[in-house]
Amino acid sequence: MADDHHTHVLDFFTPRAAGWDSRFPDDGPAYAAAAGLLGLRPGDAVLDAGCGTGRALPALRAAVGPRGTVLGADLTPAMLERAAQAGRGESGTLLRADVARLPLRDGVLDAVFGAGLISHLARPEADTAELARVVRPGGVLALFHPIGRAALAARHGRALTDDDLRAEPRLRALLAGSGWRLDSYVDEDDRFLALAVRQP
Repeated sequence: MADDHHTHVLDFFTPRAAGWDSRFPDDGPAYAAAAGLLGLRPGDAVLDAGCGTGRALPALRAAVGPRGTVLGADLTPAMLERAAQAGRGESGTLLRADVARLPLRDGVLDAVFGAGLISHLARPEADTAELARVVRPGGVLALFHPIGRAALAARHGRALTDDDLRAEPRLRALLAGSGWRLDSYVDEDDRFLALAVRQP
């Protein structure tokens, strides 16, 4: 199943990588604002999970400063290549990695940022549990999208349904089952942002 999922993700993102940033040219401030809500401090360690072209990395670097650690992990080599070409590798270390099996020790991170991540997880509860594994108790998970659920559904020609993983009741239960407590939830036309805290 994991191999099928990997193939699906690669098939979806590889041909879109070259034009990804030009498709969404105005998202930068939204990424920066969301990264600013993680509560990061100078010297902290943060992962951008499913970093794509690395649009969040400069804001995450600004938050943790030169002594902090910024990692950008993505499954799609073409996305990581675009991140490097855009100079975003200067803001953090780019890793080809599956968020389902991160090459990190337990509890080494202070936060995880995931933009557009949750809809691409093969096993959402197991995968968010893997994110919890690498974050210290009290650390933060931010699940972000630069537009809200209704606007995203409309963009894709779909109806908004309650079985969407990002619907608040579903997301709260999913996160609670994988080591997180949902602390805040915003779903507006111009932003989706769920912030959760790693439980002891």
